[in-house]
This record gives sequence, structure tokens and C-alpha cells, in this order.
Amino acid sequence: MTGRQGRVWLAVTALAVLLVVAGVALAWPGDDRPAAAPSATTTAATAAAPPVDAPPVVVPGRPGASAATRAAQEVRDAAPPRYNGLDVWYVRMMIPHHQQALEMATLAPDRAADPRVRAVADRIRAAQGPEIGVLRGWLGTRGLPAEVPGHDHGTMRGMQSAEAIRQLAATRGAAFDRLFVRMMTAHHEGAVVMSTDLLKVGADQTLQEFANAVAVEQSAEITRLRELIGA
Repeated sequence: MTGRQGRVWLAVTALAVLLVVAGVALAWPGDDRPAAAPSATTTAATAAAPPVDAPPVVVPGRPGASAATRAAQEVRDAAPPRYNGLDVWYVRMMIPHHQQALEMATLAPDRAADPRVRAVADRIRAAQGPEIGVLRGWLGTRGLPAEVPGHDHGTMRGMQSAEAIRQLAATRGAAFDRLFVRMMTAHHEGAVVMSTDLLKVGADQTLQEFANAVAVEQSAEITRLRELIGA
């Protein structure tokens, strides 16, 4: 075999090998090919997306604004919610604190002489009743109990004694107005201190907004209360 014939033979052999390989590839059934693995981005996006039939989500508003209901698909959590023990303590203490404010405010319609006192009491009931629901919901979504076994809530800032509440309930007219203003002012001052303290040490963003709203709104309420009796 001459050198030229050898080169031609090698070329023909190489071409035959390529045709065989191509034929095997074309003969592979399309349905049996291994599926391409999803990218990390696709997997993460699929995992983060709520199911289409997920219930709507209540999104807290900024301080002074109402909450809004949004479709679950529109809400994305960039990271798990963060909170610390002081956040939990604040919520557990603020629930009974608000409850006592409601107890005092409920006495006003039948006992207050000044319509402005009744109006303040109405605002307190309208604001703090729903806020208790928000606080309980915050604990519930984290699987945390609301009660603190063995804790004396009477030691909290601004809390009025059981005897003081009984005295308020037994009072009528202008005497009730003066006592109500004094007790509710002290009660609000306690809530403002508790909320301001949380703003310094809390980690949960929702509670930061809640505590800021409480501090601002109840400080304004204290001013209105003091104007009622010229204190």
C-alpha cells in the first residue's frame, strides 16, 4: 500500500466512526433521556412561591395606617421572621396591659359626666381592642403561649391595682372624670415606657412598628387627657 492510499484509508475509517457515533446519538429515544436538573434559582423560586389556593395574608400597616389584606402570592418572605426574648416578653405584658385599659374605658359611658371623657374612652376601646388581637396573633403564629405562669401583672408600669379599679367603678360624675383621667394617664405612661424600651432592644420589625405606634398615639392621648382637667 502506497503512502497516499494509506492516508485515504485512514480518512475513510474516521468518517465511518463519526457516522456510527452520530447514528447512536440519533437512535437514543427522546423520552428516555435524563431530564435536566433544575437550576438552583428555579428551585428556590418554586419553593418560595405560595400555592395558588393559599389564604390571603393580613399585612400590618405603617404606624397610624390600617392593615391591608393581600393575596398570598404577592407576599414573599426574604428570610424567616426574627425576634428575641424581649419581643416575646413585650407582647405577653402588653396584652394584659391593654386589657386593663379596656376595663377602665368600659366604665366611662355610664359614669362619666364630661362627654370628652366618654369620647376618649371610646377611642381607647376602638384602638386597643384590635391591638390585643394583633398581639395574640403574633404569639399564635409562632406557637408561643400568651400566659406567663406565676407572673404578677400588677407590677408592670402603669398598671392600676384591683382596689383602684373598684374605686373607679364605684365613682360617678365629675369625680369619675378626674379619677379616670389620673388613672388612665398613669396607665398610658407605663405603656409608652414599655414601648420605648422595646424600640431599643427588640428584633422583630412588626413589633418595632407596633411599639412605635403605641408610644406615639398614647403620648398624644396623655396630652388630651391632661387638657380635660387642666393637669
